[in-house]
Amino acid sequence: MIVWVNGAFGGGKTCTARELQALLPGGTLFDPEVVGEALQRLLAPGDDSAPDQVPRGEVQDRAAWRQLVPAAAVALLSELPGPLIVPVALLRQDHRDEIFGALAASRVPVHHVRLHTEETILRKRIESDRSRTAQVRQWRLARIPEYRRALEWLAGDAAVVDTTGLTPRQSAERIAGIVHSGVALRPIVQDPVHVRDTLAAAVLLFDDEDRVLLVDPVYKPGWEFPGGVVEDGEPPALAAVREAAEELGVDLDRGRLRLLVTDWEPHRGPRSGGMRLVFDGGRLTAGQRAALRLPAEELRAWRFTGPQEWPQLLPENKRRRLAAALRARATGETLYLEAGDFLEAGDGGHAP
Repeated sequence: MIVWVNGAFGGGKTCTARELQALLPGGTLFDPEVVGEALQRLLAPGDDSAPDQVPRGEVQDRAAWRQLVPAAAVALLSELPGPLIVPVALLRQDHRDEIFGALAASRVPVHHVRLHTEETILRKRIESDRSRTAQVRQWRLARIPEYRRALEWLAGDAAVVDTTGLTPRQSAERIAGIVHSGVALRPIVQDPVHVRDTLAAAVLLFDDEDRVLLVDPVYKPGWEFPGGVVEDGEPPALAAVREAAEELGVDLDRGRLRLLVTDWEPHRGPRSGGMRLVFDGGRLTAGQRAALRLPAEELRAWRFTGPQEWPQLLPENKRRRLAAALRARATGETLYLEAGDFLEAGDGGHAP
């Protein structure tokens, strides 16, 4: 298992994690900073600045870091008894979803704990830490507003330990108790990361204003259409009905579904690649909307959305797929796309 110790930069995570290591039998400290340092050497050769002198940018914004950290953790757990103790500030929810989702896909349970210190005390601790350079201290102070903003989602995702009046040892003892109780264990669906291309079926559902229902998965970043991978031997329309029932508690009539779009998606990374089918599931009644229920281990939220929200919620390829599906719904067509685009003349086809 993994004990992920989250919190503000400079909040004492590493000191507490060292103490926690002695309290959890078999515990090993895994600091993903080593992954960031390796990436820095590979992606910015010739930059010999030490991380303790000048912070090396926003390494968590690199997709490679977010993929390598869970992969390294899984590999370490194959060699070590565990648990791994990971002291890292993870302040973006989409980054949390991507990393924790990858760990869950490898059947690694994650206990998520947040160290919290009252802000005036936190600032004093950072300013008085002479083991760090003035540049690092200033960088940590500048990140406090980011931590403050992250509390909106962290408050409901991580068990909190208020360290304002505690020593690192006392904080570690609190965390050990939380781990033993299981209250910080995050329920995340073990959605496999497919290596080969897959066939997936999504269903578009609408409200009375023709807004589109989207869902927010806990195991990967971004919002999604309801749906999922078609199982072996399963008809795609039946998969769409099954997914709507499992994810939302909505019973759809398979015979009333209409295929809007078939989109071939190139393999760009984890959980991408293959054929994507989009079905029209129609408008949900007021009663159906009131009865929507989400599996907590898979989905965090649902909402009906309009065009002004899609750029913030959906990646470009899915926005193009949605635009094509809405066109097909309006005209009665069924459209074929590749990578979210219509075939152009010269590609063996023509734009409709």
